[in-house]
Amino acid sequence: MKKNIPFVNLFPQYQECKSDIDNAIKKIIEKSDFITGSTVDNFESNICSYTGAEACASIGSGTNALVCALRALGIGQGDTVWTVGHTFVSTTEAIINVHARPEFIDIDKFYHLDLNAIPEFDPECPPAAILFVDLYGQTPDIDKLKKFAKKYKIKLIEDAAQSFGAEYKNKKVGNLVDLTCFSFNPVKNLGAMGDAGAVTGNKKLVDKVKMYRDHGRKTKFEYDTVGYNARIDNLQAVIVQAKLKKIDEWLDKKRAICRRYTEQLNNIVKCPQEAPWAKHSYYVYVIETPKGTRDKLQLFLGQKGIATNIHYKFPTHKTKAFDDGTSLPRTEYVCKNILSLPCYHTLPEKDQDYVISAVKEFYGN
Repeated sequence: MKKNIPFVNLFPQYQECKSDIDNAIKKIIEKSDFITGSTVDNFESNICSYTGAEACASIGSGTNALVCALRALGIGQGDTVWTVGHTFVSTTEAIINVHARPEFIDIDKFYHLDLNAIPEFDPECPPAAILFVDLYGQTPDIDKLKKFAKKYKIKLIEDAAQSFGAEYKNKKVGNLVDLTCFSFNPVKNLGAMGDAGAVTGNKKLVDKVKMYRDHGRKTKFEYDTVGYNARIDNLQAVIVQAKLKKIDEWLDKKRAICRRYTEQLNNIVKCPQEAPWAKHSYYVYVIETPKGTRDKLQLFLGQKGIATNIHYKFPTHKTKAFDDGTSLPRTEYVCKNILSLPCYHTLPEKDQDYVISAVKEFYGN
């Protein structure tokens, strides 16, 4: 019998936090307290407590977080930033929006920026920064990146849009490099009910982020630079804060679902590999299909009522807006063969069994 299995189901998150969310929203409305103030201060304090970061700047979106972080680190006109082509477009978009130049680097088996794939460069003129991505919810080897960055005096920015709650060597993401950027887009593991994000790091840098997010404002009437209107609104702050209480429980349930996928499918498709240094947060569960079968598998699953997605179908460096002629063989191969399966913390076991059986049926197992 054909089922209807969504790719993601966000409503149970609200159901589990309904009382906290509804009460918090009611208080915001009653006080007409919609932007900044103690609500945001409390939210930022809770993010710091969870991540171990010294300071946090809540912000209007994950994209805003990247732009303000780059600005806070002094990245701009004439600077080169190394990043990956296998990511959501906002990673590259942020670099260009601060008038820097992205240089794309290929990825390794964990889908991270591969230091072994960097082109030759003048040690006297290294990139100003590396903007690396914790793709799908897992960090790269950050110690290795930090060692390389220290050698050449390169700044590190972590695009952790997909990895809130993940860990590197038993430390939470958010306090590992110069600045870490989070997205609380509704579909993220910790999601708002609209756009929201945050930047974490040391207080000096985070204070700069706070200035850029608020029109370049130093005090109420002092504007030290040109900034943005990139503040989080208080409704989103209290929604994310209510969900923060549940995030570890949700991630543990999601990890169990992902382990089950891997146990059942690992001899049929290439399943996600967990790095020895990492505790994966599984923003999405992405398989790598045998070459040339992805689109047919997606169609087959769709006919059985199973919604899937592709993260990402086209590498950034091959899209019209950012195509610079770069060739990244691993990235381009991956984008043609990956598929994201349904994965959320309330996915019923019987529905997961149905997905697993459908994948096996397609490949004749």
